[in-house]
Amino acid sequence: MIKEALIIVDVQFDFLEGGALEVAGASDIIIPVLDLSKKFQNIVLTQDWHPTGHKSFASSHNGKLPFQTINWKGRKEILWPDHCIQNTHGAEIHPKILDLNYSFLVRKGEDLEVDSYSCFFDNHKKNKTQLDQWLTQKEIKKITICGLATDFCVKNSVVDALNLGYEVRVFLKGTKPVNQSPEMLDSLMLELKSKGCTIDI
Repeated sequence: MIKEALIIVDVQFDFLEGGALEVAGASDIIIPVLDLSKKFQNIVLTQDWHPTGHKSFASSHNGKLPFQTINWKGRKEILWPDHCIQNTHGAEIHPKILDLNYSFLVRKGEDLEVDSYSCFFDNHKKNKTQLDQWLTQKEIKKITICGLATDFCVKNSVVDALNLGYEVRVFLKGTKPVNQSPEMLDSLMLELKSKGCTIDI
């Protein structure tokens, strides 16, 4: 029998309606995710957990605005509004998600100098979270990923999981993208399918 885990990515107040980096319609995913969670014994939550002055914030770069792109340590990075700052309300996981009987919590983006979309690695692939180790210890090879946002933290988590050898499914009803154009979403799903991911719509 294949062991499975559900990974719920970054369902935090700063990504929900009214948050510092609001994803339109984000709260619509909560009920589908809660319903899906009932099918899993192993649930992982991830949490963006930035220190004040994180280098992914536009406010940390003179003259730069949110959503501009810069070259940072040899990689193109998008600058964001200040968000998910440690020990603030915006960084808190929605209580209905936090109330789940989850097995493991992954915090990411704690390094001041490097952003971290994926729940497995930072964006520069220099540091690894403990998630892969935990899944390996649990002998879990199959994962379902949902959460926020489809085109950033979900996408990067999926790609890293596939590269690490996991069987990966995206629960699309349990995600919302930053860029909500249908063309972008179709293109992204085709890209993930081409890499071996299953899409559950």
